[in-house]
Amino acid sequence: MQYGICPLSIVPIRTNPDGCSEMTSQLQYGEHFKILESRKKWSRIRVAYDKFEGWVPNNQITEVPEQVYEDLDALEYSKICSDIISHIYTSDGMLLPILLGSMVNKPELLEHTFEGSVYEGKNPKEALIDTAILYLKAPFLNGGKTPFGIDCSGFTQMVYKINGYTLGRTAEEQSKQGEALSFIEESEPGDLAFFDNNEGVIDHVGIILKDNYIIHVNGHVRIDRIDHTGIFNTDEKLYTHQLRVIKKII
Repeated sequence: MQYGICPLSIVPIRTNPDGCSEMTSQLQYGEHFKILESRKKWSRIRVAYDKFEGWVPNNQITEVPEQVYEDLDALEYSKICSDIISHIYTSDGMLLPILLGSMVNKPELLEHTFEGSVYEGKNPKEALIDTAILYLKAPFLNGGKTPFGIDCSGFTQMVYKINGYTLGRTAEEQSKQGEALSFIEESEPGDLAFFDNNEGVIDHVGIILKDNYIIHVNGHVRIDRIDHTGIFNTDEKLYTHQLRVIKKII
């Protein structure tokens, strides 16, 4: 088994070993992973944080010894970049931009230096909302996980990750976590609301706010109304998503 770490700001994770293949997720700086299969130009990886699998270009990752992977995996809490944009200083004196949610546990492994602000440990539930607001207006990007492009489950995953909690990568995976609530009135800010399509497949998720509002990704990260039916878009004057279940994760 081989192991690796992400040395760049963002690396796309694709369905197939092809630069034109669909991007299903992203690696951010400092994320570590197992290399399940290695080819001349591509590797199939499994991300340590959420066990997500996909293909990444070999020239965008750095291999590390097994002990380094295990040391990173053994950390109780990660140090996570808390600024929308920060910088890493590389050994050749260059500045490498990194984004909100990047892991900066041991940049010295890559001969890098980081002196920015970090989150570390578990924050109280109310901190989730403050973090979510940082992503407002971030554009929708399928497979995205950053303020410059993000999908619905990437948004909820990153908000929870920054505050010390682990969620799966997809809305369907996240819907299997936590405790289901019977009524929307039982929910608290920070709980997750899940929505399904006409086939009953859960394909959307957002974060409950107070006073029957929700923050989610629809075109961009935005705030809309929510009720027992689903999400009501006040701009379009219609329901855009059908409520399936609300889950309490924390």
